Amino acid sequence: MRKVTFDITLSIDGCCDHTKLSGDDEMFEYFTNLFRDIDLFVFGRKTYQLMVPYWPDVAKNRSGKTKAVNEFAQAFDAVETVVFSQSLDRVEGKNTRIVRTRPQDEILKLKQEQGKEISIGGLNLLSQLIESGLIDEYRFVVLPIVVGEGRRLLEGINLQEKLRLRLVESTVFKSGCVALRYSR
Repeated sequence: MRKVTFDITLSIDGCCDHTKLSGDDEMFEYFTNLFRDIDLFVFGRKTYQLMVPYWPDVAKNRSGKTKAVNEFAQAFDAVETVVFSQSLDRVEGKNTRIVRTRPQDEILKLKQEQGKEISIGGLNLLSQLIESGLIDEYRFVVLPIVVGEGRRLLEGINLQEKLRLRLVESTVFKSGCVALRYSR
């Protein structure tokens, strides 16, 4: 059975609004290495539109500011993507498709298929899948900043009971960023 991960960057105060956060080369290298074990991204519409066409354009034009950013973009662009949306008419990219069914049903089906890990992105999607117990591992990169505003990681999620996680790995970057991996 395929593992489903939730991967995100956030500030110390839990802000995960990517328009307010920016990482360094070490963070991009970390995520690029994670992508080696992932063969499917699953996004909600908002996250998809935040990531695409930005990263595919960087990959195509090699327009990132550093080698690490360009390699991240190329690794991102190589992974198949599923977008959950009721409102999108079309998506960009040969490796991308829209799914209009319940995310829980599709993720259960995808977990049964052969392949590498499935990486979930997007807070609305997370709230649906965390409540259904479909996330196997949580991977956070915490940036050493306090943003003070913006969308928070778990706001609006109603759990029936506490979700107990086990720390699997932690990595401290030179910049002060900390990568944390937790499993259920």
